[in-house]
Amino acid sequence: MIPRLRHWWREMRSSFWFVPAVIVLGAVGLAGCLVALDASIELHVDKQWPLVFGAGAAGSRGLLATVASSMITVAGVVFSITIVALSLTSSQYTSRVLRNFMRDWTNQVVLGVFLGIFAYCLMVLRTIREEGEGSFVPSLAVIGGLILAFVGIAVLIYFIHHISLSIQASSIIAAAAEETIAAVEKLFPEALGDDAEEGDSEVKLPESSWIEVGARTTGYIESIDEGAILVWARKHQSIVRMDRGIGEFIVEGCPLMSIAGPGGADEEMVAALNEIYVIGRQRTVEQDAGFGIRQIVDIAMKALSPGVNDTTTAVTCVDHLAAILARLAARRLASPRRFDEGELRVIARGPSFESLLGEAFDQIRQNAEGNPAILQRQLESLEVIAGRTACSHRKRSLRRQAELIVAVAERTINSSHDAAGVKTASMRLSRVLD
Repeated sequence: MIPRLRHWWREMRSSFWFVPAVIVLGAVGLAGCLVALDASIELHVDKQWPLVFGAGAAGSRGLLATVASSMITVAGVVFSITIVALSLTSSQYTSRVLRNFMRDWTNQVVLGVFLGIFAYCLMVLRTIREEGEGSFVPSLAVIGGLILAFVGIAVLIYFIHHISLSIQASSIIAAAAEETIAAVEKLFPEALGDDAEEGDSEVKLPESSWIEVGARTTGYIESIDEGAILVWARKHQSIVRMDRGIGEFIVEGCPLMSIAGPGGADEEMVAALNEIYVIGRQRTVEQDAGFGIRQIVDIAMKALSPGVNDTTTAVTCVDHLAAILARLAARRLASPRRFDEGELRVIARGPSFESLLGEAFDQIRQNAEGNPAILQRQLESLEVIAGRTACSHRKRSLRRQAELIVAVAERTINSSHDAAGVKTASMRLSRVLD
């Protein structure tokens, strides 16, 4: 239940209707409270401060009608600007960062503020009555509408500033990197240690047959409750092997996991184990740091495409990938084998340092042939990452990446002058790795 509630909350955060709806409801409630206060307590503020509150029924209606019409117009403009920004981001960078843009609280709150002011004015307008109707003018509510109009002006100015910053390449890449680093901090909180060595001792698996549990939904695996898998395995005194991991695509009917034991999987077992997985239409970063890396790599590849040819943006992507991998290099990745009281219960499927390193460097290297700036910056990034780990296994992975980059440079860079920087960076990295 908890993973599904988190999935629901992520969907709400990524929508353009949830936060504006909450703000509109709050504005309606505020209007009702101020009107009720005016009706129940005779403050006579219109007589005490006639220049501020003494607008009369006709003047109050005109004021609120003007504010309401202007706010709904501005809300339409804000929505149009947001759609244009989304289209620009999708076409120029990658559609995978749209979710980050839509999750931006500022965009959601700004749209909600204008719609909320509009709803507030409508609620107050319907309570104003002329002399012949039993005169009533909620002075506090009317002046509240005027104050909200000035708030809307300030919000509009801030929104223009915010949107102009958020569509810049550096802001988009930095936001994706910060979200990925936060996921790394949460998923891998333990330090690796100076003398740690990756790899698990071999565990003898049972010779019994494995019962496959098929998926009931097609999509990407967004999250897994690994604690629930361990509890289920302990309860049934069995071993669970995850056949698909976070971020992988699963087709309905394909094996999601396998259970060690005789017999077959009944409907109750399949339903219970499928509830542990949350499968959606797209990957998310919360349990999938590799997807955060994937977003930045996609931006770099778009920048390196012949139609764009933006080396500076690609270099920025490599820099932020180095920051993510440098943080990851010092962290202990969870062992794929989970034990309970000395008994093997779960064989998990998760990322390794080598796979995440390849995710960050392989495709950029393959698309950077003949580009000494990118190849040199990749070697410099590997140097930074190598300085953060003492694990020989991870250093071997870094050395392998360096060899591949140098091989591309030697094959595609013809000028000795251009290749000098790559060679120097390679020598510095070799000294760090040695």
